[in-house]
Amino acid sequence: MRGIIFAAGGGAKPLLPVYDKPMIYYPLSALMLAGIRTILVVATPGDTPRCQQLLGGGERWGIRLSYALQPSSGGAVQALVTGSEFIGDRCVAFILANHIFYGNRLSADLQSAAALKKGARVVVRRVDEPEGCASVCFDKNGRATGLVDSLEKGSKPQSRYAVTGLGFYDNTVGERARALQSSRRTFPDITDLNRAYLEEGALSVSVCARATTWLDIGGPDSLLAAARRVETAEQRCGVMVGCPEEAAWRMGFIDDEGLLELGAVAGETCYGRYLRGLVGGGG
Repeated sequence: MRGIIFAAGGGAKPLLPVYDKPMIYYPLSALMLAGIRTILVVATPGDTPRCQQLLGGGERWGIRLSYALQPSSGGAVQALVTGSEFIGDRCVAFILANHIFYGNRLSADLQSAAALKKGARVVVRRVDEPEGCASVCFDKNGRATGLVDSLEKGSKPQSRYAVTGLGFYDNTVGERARALQSSRRTFPDITDLNRAYLEEGALSVSVCARATTWLDIGGPDSLLAAARRVETAEQRCGVMVGCPEEAAWRMGFIDDEGLLELGAVAGETCYGRYLRGLVGGGG
């Protein structure tokens, strides 16, 4: 499976700091924890050179990163069209750059979702108020039966299970995205794509564990709130959230020596000491 980070959306400012690291580190780490090592970053012409400067080709983390340009007006579905050649005959995980996931069971849950072979699988989280996003209804067997976007005129959430900005798709997704574009006068969004799978009975649901935190950064207030949540999680638990170096090490993409080298590059900072401490018994 391959991965795409959509960093060209209106809410995604991929290089803004979220507490102690750039925003794009969080979705990158999530894909790595799902076992994905080949990743495409879709960003605006202005952000792409800066993302490349920050992330490079991914070699230091044992992964391969590539980049594609897209204007911010293109939308998530356009990003899948842009990435069609990159996807090829593989399945793909698609994540929005302004969505953050963390929790003890995150890696196991993501790897389970990434076992997808056919159709699509959306990651959902039970929330108190699913306003401002799509919600999904599903039966006791986990089969999706309905999908409603509360941003659509006249629509109301049909359940408390909000669709997050992370989904897994088979290799027909690029073709489906292109067909959606040609059939609409306005830009289709990811909910339209998910509905296309649902109408064929090909949409499944992966529910985040109760201990998993999901944050959607849509503006300055939510950015500040997310930074505070990450700070609290790191200080209480003594672990880094959204740390690609640790994700690479835990997934076996790099060994102890590789992690120590990355810790040395980070120097005598909290980040560097944390990485070196993982090898020294802190992990």
